[in-house]
Amino acid sequence: MAKLSFTLRIDQEDRTALEHIGELEGRPIEQLLTEAIKSYLNQRSPRGASLEAGLSALQKFSASDPGFERAIAAFVDAEACFEDPIEGKSLEGRFDGRQFQPAGPVQSKIRKLLDA
Repeated sequence: MAKLSFTLRIDQEDRTALEHIGELEGRPIEQLLTEAIKSYLNQRSPRGASLEAGLSALQKFSASDPGFERAIAAFVDAEACFEDPIEGKSLEGRFDGRQFQPAGPVQSKIRKLLDA
């Protein structure tokens, strides 16, 4: 594969560090940078492929149900078909991140007094 050259602007400290590493390893800075770029691209490549596959699947789904009519109908059917054991009941507590934390005994008594 043909190699291309380009200008790279880096801080003087980074340049000095690269020079020292190059001296220690007996390799030119260009070789160190080429290796670093290849390593970075190899790490990012699987993630990029995964994102591309996800985007492709999303576009395919969107094209198959452009107005989301089927998705909405499926949601409505699911809501109508299944019994929700806590529907209509208020919950005392709070969400801490993704976890629901029920109210403690003191908090529950204060809420009962305020609701009376």
